[in-house]
Amino acid sequence: MRFPRWAMALALVGSVSTALPAHAAPTGHVRLDQVGYGTAESKQAYLLAKSAVDGRFTVVDAGGDTVLTGKLGASLGSWSPKFRAVHPIDFTALTKPGTYRIKAAGTTSPPFTVGNELFSPVTDHTIEFFQAQRDGADVIPGRLNRKPAHLTDRAATVYDTPVFRGDGGDELAEPLKPLGHTADVEGGWFDAGDFVKFTHATAYSTASLLFAQRAEPKDALRAEAEFGLRWLDKVWDADRGVLYAQVGIGTGSAEHGFLGDHDVWRLPEDDDKLTVKPGDEKYFIKHRPVFRANKPGEKISPNLVGRVTASFALAAQLERDPREARWYLEQAASLFAQAKTTNVGELVTAFPHAYYPESSWADDLEFGAAELALAGKALHDPRADQWARQATHWAAVHLTGGDPDTLNVYNTSALGHFGLVQLLRAGVPGAEVTQSQVIGDLRRQLQSGVDSAAASPFRTAASLTEFDAATRSFGFAATARLYRALTGDRTFDAFGVRQRNFTLGANAWGTTLVIGVGTKFPQCPHHQAANLSGDPNGGRRVLAGGVVNGPNAASLFDDLGEMPAGAVACAKPYTKEFDSASSRFVDELTSWPSSEPAIDFTATAVLAFTLS
Repeated sequence: MRFPRWAMALALVGSVSTALPAHAAPTGHVRLDQVGYGTAESKQAYLLAKSAVDGRFTVVDAGGDTVLTGKLGASLGSWSPKFRAVHPIDFTALTKPGTYRIKAAGTTSPPFTVGNELFSPVTDHTIEFFQAQRDGADVIPGRLNRKPAHLTDRAATVYDTPVFRGDGGDELAEPLKPLGHTADVEGGWFDAGDFVKFTHATAYSTASLLFAQRAEPKDALRAEAEFGLRWLDKVWDADRGVLYAQVGIGTGSAEHGFLGDHDVWRLPEDDDKLTVKPGDEKYFIKHRPVFRANKPGEKISPNLVGRVTASFALAAQLERDPREARWYLEQAASLFAQAKTTNVGELVTAFPHAYYPESSWADDLEFGAAELALAGKALHDPRADQWARQATHWAAVHLTGGDPDTLNVYNTSALGHFGLVQLLRAGVPGAEVTQSQVIGDLRRQLQSGVDSAAASPFRTAASLTEFDAATRSFGFAATARLYRALTGDRTFDAFGVRQRNFTLGANAWGTTLVIGVGTKFPQCPHHQAANLSGDPNGGRRVLAGGVVNGPNAASLFDDLGEMPAGAVACAKPYTKEFDSASSRFVDELTSWPSSEPAIDFTATAVLAFTLS
């Protein structure tokens, strides 16, 4: 949905919060969605207080006039020893579009907007993040003045699967072994704050962008999805039957005499300037190794097959040129036929696997088969019913497997279920699942979130002591919208909105988890290009739209290591007083457990914002 850009001025990059006069000493902090709320949706903010408060709240408009008053809700629980009460502030009755603030317990909130179509400008920011993550020749300079990088990837040497050992599973056990040929893997997106590229995360992100484009067409979104598709086409060598899984290696090895991507803090274009020869410690910084997911013609890890297939199949559905659409369909079909579905073993995600420890894959095959069937039907392909039956089979396998996960890079079942229900409604001969079973699993996922949120004073479903809090919150928000689109049932609407609210400021720290969005956002992301080319004080040169990991277990921040050599020091310690005993959010360059952005985090946000 769209909203006039002028109305978002207070909620995007460069926003300034101006406090209104308070008539009593503040006893807490108002936390809310700093982008805003839809006119007809549930609206809830929170008063983070040092102790329980028996009082009222007031909503004032841009002119300072009172437009709504109400009673603070009873405390939802204690957040920390310092803040022993979190009071809900329900202002759903406010439906008139405009810019407002909330006043309660002597404190005033940042400004927020009420409107009908709020998130198109925020989606623009998330697309801008993907543009900033571009590798290769086709870069967009943007705020960070990005330049072409890693042009040596056009003829990158392919290496055998690396072998790792050690307690963390990331210590290289043997030297890298070249296989005697090269591959053109130039382009694609950097995965996160470093410059390694993974098919696993890229396929999830590309499929998510295409899924969003199908729901709400947007030129910039389509262009970025097509950028991802071009790289996926390079890493899938249909002629040789090989899927490449990774470009670059993050883990270096003193034993074997080389540095990895994570060992050098620099701008990406600096890598091409290096003069190195085999055996030099920085050789793999410039001449980045490529690793395969499979040997030529052999079966391929099914998680990768499913999500890359879904990307090609979605492209076939959206492509205007019938010949191009047919080409994408054949790319999808050839890859899907090569999925390894017996004796699967450890899934291929990254090298080392510990970087992305995924274990589920039937959901990916359901997603790929469902989109393949939808593309086949759109192009009148006689194989469409076969693919639809396969989608029902893999859905049945997923449902009986008991995977409790929800929408994020490790679980695509919500996206697969959405397409499968459409196929089932049209009729699937020999289907192994029913509509009610598939919709029931979406409802189960959402109910699991509702149950988890009931124990949180900010009503967030994602664990704040585990990784991926932001993306899982966005995943719940997106799933709630998919569920309503399929059923018309609004049972989970308010829950989904609150998960989005959490990521956009309705949390203990009062910060959004999207860089450049809101009145307070992360300014020191663990990201090399942003650190070396950006503004550390929230100026215009920020990694706009990047979604960071979010709050994480407090113990993870005990030993973050030293500032990387060559980095620009950046730390915003204001968040410390809002930490709980178990959870922290640290806006500091070295705090990768909470402040590193990634393409998969941001792709899930694209889904949530587009479907809102």
